[in-house]
Amino acid sequence: MKPCRAFMAGLLVFLVFIFPVSFGWGLDGHFTICKIAQSRLSRAAADAVQRLLPEYANGELANVCIWADRIKFRYRWSSALHYVNTPESLWDCKDENGVEGRCVAGAINNYTSQLLTYKTRSSSSQYNLTEALLFLSHFMGDIHQPLHVGFAEDKGGNTIEVHWYTRKQNLHHIWDSNIIETAEEKFYDSSVDGLIDAIQTNITKEWTDEVEEWEKCNSKKIACTDIYASESIRAACDWAYKGVTEGATLAAQYFSTRVPVVYLRLAQGGVRLAAVLNSIFG
Repeated sequence: MKPCRAFMAGLLVFLVFIFPVSFGWGLDGHFTICKIAQSRLSRAAADAVQRLLPEYANGELANVCIWADRIKFRYRWSSALHYVNTPESLWDCKDENGVEGRCVAGAINNYTSQLLTYKTRSSSSQYNLTEALLFLSHFMGDIHQPLHVGFAEDKGGNTIEVHWYTRKQNLHHIWDSNIIETAEEKFYDSSVDGLIDAIQTNITKEWTDEVEEWEKCNSKKIACTDIYASESIRAACDWAYKGVTEGATLAAQYFSTRVPVVYLRLAQGGVRLAAVLNSIFG
């Protein structure tokens, strides 16, 4: 794909706006990321998360990790915050009205800043820190989904119509949900818990030497959105878009070569969400 060639030739920074995309990772993807993250929280961060979670979450961040997708039909202003599309030569974090910071990277930085007021909060605080926690947790997942940092010309893969095995689908949805659902069906008796256990095992064994590097930032920021997004657009070029043409059938070979990438991005999203929350509340 032409935009990928342009990117790989030297466009190393990310960002921008323009078109809406569908839900990031789907229910099971976000559930997995938040489940991994909560298992890695320090005591101080775990206590803060428990205080901020709404009662209906029953103490589980994973139960409300999809909240930001559900609420965007009511909070219409939040739709632009779920992604950052990448044109060939325009690198900016603005929405379609030109407002700065209106992309997933800007949203992560914004809600991180809001949560940093947790220890000094008062009843007159201008921020709803429960919503800030739910937005941040969701957007940390979105930025690790490769096609949430996809190309504006195809709306992050939303306009690329293909078949997932025998079912008509768009490329974006395949990365949001279909690869995860197929893995659950094939390997874990359609159980998201089996998927989570497998990724947790990889974190503690196969990827144990990489985890510390995932958590690092190359700046004084708590969340290194430039790193997360740059990884995602590279994964989009190398794996999501690669070899895909309009109307193609994506099946066993595409699944088997892409599912490790999905596992890795889910793991990185969970580990980094925990690191960010530990830094905020610790």
